[in-house]
Amino acid sequence: MPPQRHTGVEEDDAPAKALDLALLRRLWYFIRPHQRWLWAGLACLLLMSGSRLMMPWLVKIALDDHLSIGDLEGYYPLVLLFLGIALVDASLRRLQQVLVETGGQSALRDLRVALFQHLQRLSASFFDRTPTGRLIGRVTTDIEALQELFASGVVTIAGDLLFLVATIVILFSLAPGLAAASMVVVPILICVTLLIRNRVRGAYVKMRGKLSEMNGFLHERISGMAVVQMFNRETATLESYGEINQGVRGAQLRTVWWETLLSTSVELLSSMTIAVILWYGGAAVAEGWEAQALPTGSDYLTLGVLFAFIDYMQKFFQPLNELSLKYTVMQNAMTAGRRVFDVLDVEDHLPEPEQPQAPAQTRGELVFEDVHFAYDPEQPVLDGVSFRVAPGERVALVGATGAGKTTVLKLLTRLYDPHQGRILLDGIDLREFASRDLRRRIGLVPQDVFLFEGTILDNITLGHAEVDEGRAIQAATRLHLDELVQRFPGGWHEPVRERGRNLSAGEKQLISFARVVAAAPPVLVLDEATSNVDSHTEHLLQEAVHDAMEGRTSLAIAHRLSTIRDVDRILLFHKGKLVEQGTHDELMRLDGRYRRLVELQFSS
Repeated sequence: MPPQRHTGVEEDDAPAKALDLALLRRLWYFIRPHQRWLWAGLACLLLMSGSRLMMPWLVKIALDDHLSIGDLEGYYPLVLLFLGIALVDASLRRLQQVLVETGGQSALRDLRVALFQHLQRLSASFFDRTPTGRLIGRVTTDIEALQELFASGVVTIAGDLLFLVATIVILFSLAPGLAAASMVVVPILICVTLLIRNRVRGAYVKMRGKLSEMNGFLHERISGMAVVQMFNRETATLESYGEINQGVRGAQLRTVWWETLLSTSVELLSSMTIAVILWYGGAAVAEGWEAQALPTGSDYLTLGVLFAFIDYMQKFFQPLNELSLKYTVMQNAMTAGRRVFDVLDVEDHLPEPEQPQAPAQTRGELVFEDVHFAYDPEQPVLDGVSFRVAPGERVALVGATGAGKTTVLKLLTRLYDPHQGRILLDGIDLREFASRDLRRRIGLVPQDVFLFEGTILDNITLGHAEVDEGRAIQAATRLHLDELVQRFPGGWHEPVRERGRNLSAGEKQLISFARVVAAAPPVLVLDEATSNVDSHTEHLLQEAVHDAMEGRTSLAIAHRLSTIRDVDRILLFHKGKLVEQGTHDELMRLDGRYRRLVELQFSS
């Protein structure tokens, strides 16, 4: 196989840029179909900024042109206008949030679908080496972090910057000297932000890493809770979780510490600016400085101008404060976005043929030619395995644990490709089939059954269009599954709880077998399909198993040798090699490893 460009997902502690243009361009692919919502939200934001800028100006006019001279005739219309603008501002604020969230959530919906679709195409080896909790974190918490990119991200930052520029223009038009004095603290604010932002960035990266670690730990321990309880590992597990949880707490507190330091610094500088305005501008009002000393557009610096300055500067520092907080939001979103696209960049998937083979009929002849395979290059699992299974032949695979039996089935269903050699179905290399077409021709009954939430019938059909309800029930009835579902009030439509918790191991195994019987594939593969059933259920299943194997090419892994005496041929694997093959009687007369395995099992 050719080397892949990117085949894994690792925890990356390198901080992302607060504004990664390359990453934003990739996000734009998902935003573009819904961009009209964001542009409409930006328009609302600009109108909001205009209304916020008008309100202090109206108060200035009310103070200077009406209250200061006792003219109430034009005062009340200004009050009504002020109230109207406030109502418009509130309406625009709500509309803007709805529009931006609608566009953002629509884009994130598409991103989630693309990410999950990509995960479904990745090879089984990728999931072998990647913790499940890490992947769940990418699809859930990292996508949620990107949500803030829309709620408090680029659109609102652009609106805030425009508001700041407009505020500065208004302040200098009112009183240039006072405006210049008010801006003294801005360079200080920029320096403080530059000093703190790198700390915020590193704290967020560590927090995301700790959360991912905790997700992985919880997924593993909750899935294996029965083992934890059975071996009295509750205390040790709780201590391990406590250490991880303490790490999460510490990482969260570090982000809070730096965020609050940044926001309080802005608040402090805002208060200092108001003090400068009161000291500098208040003296001008009290002493009646002339326009030549402090140009204001009138003879003196008025009380209305002073109030407008205070109000504008408070509004000026509000977006500045929010920008400092939005910086951390952007930092978090960029880090999360990079993690998500790291998964989307993984190219670890089995190649699909450009012109796949699709024969109309499948006879079921299987041939392994000098097949080599290893999960770890230093530990080969199959070493030069070759054998042929004739159409309709029933073959059993036996051998000690780790001999390579399950790997044979995984290669046959093309969860993996052999590193050397080839596997043929009716003379065609499996790699020349489209994966979906190949897996329709080969049905697998695994030893570890996985059931999904839904009904019993849903778990039999698995949404296959070719398997209707009648066909599924007919197949399940052949397996005597109807006798078992009679105890359920809902019958075939009885809900299945998470991972089939309301079903016994035998019932789950029967449902898994019914899936394959209903699909009726030409080749049947069973990974010890009766290993998890009790004696009564095994008796019900055994007849149906033989019926389903009749006339089909069948490979079955058997741990209990008593279940395979009537197969056509037995393949014995040992340390990744096919060492013996033949019928039960032939192998017993051979007096080799198979005979010793039988004697060992039956003597025990």
